[in-house]
Amino acid sequence: INAEYGDRRLVTVTGPRGTLKKNFKHLQCELIPSKTSITIRVWFANRKAIACVRTICSHIENMFTGVRQGYKYKMKSVYAHFPININIINDNTLVEVHNFLGEKFVRKVNLLPGVTCKPTGNKDEIMLEGNDIENVSRSAALIQ
Repeated sequence: INAEYGDRRLVTVTGPRGTLKKNFKHLQCELIPSKTSITIRVWFANRKAIACVRTICSHIENMFTGVRQGYKYKMKSVYAHFPININIINDNTLVEVHNFLGEKFVRKVNLLPGVTCKPTGNKDEIMLEGNDIENVSRSAALIQ
């Protein structure tokens, strides 16, 4: 795994599953790389700035996990009376939901970049996969 840092708080993480980039320009902090770690420094910080330091650490850890292992979200459609049908089309990047609460309208959800959807084999269950946890979780929320 390789991590690079731009001079404007741009972090790029490259691993076996791909590359993730995240921009931290909006935060007033310093990212200081070393051989084995990243130091995040904030000068004269108030309470909110200190909280942002831990958030940056979590984002960078999630980037490392994403390029190493990836993220999977499993979703199951549950219904009492009207059976919900889910179709996956467009190279696993578009999800169609049919018969939601008996509607004739077909709900279409475009998945965010880097996210794919596959059926798991179980009845009425789909799995969302991707490297970026933010895109995978937002795509799951859009389907829900």
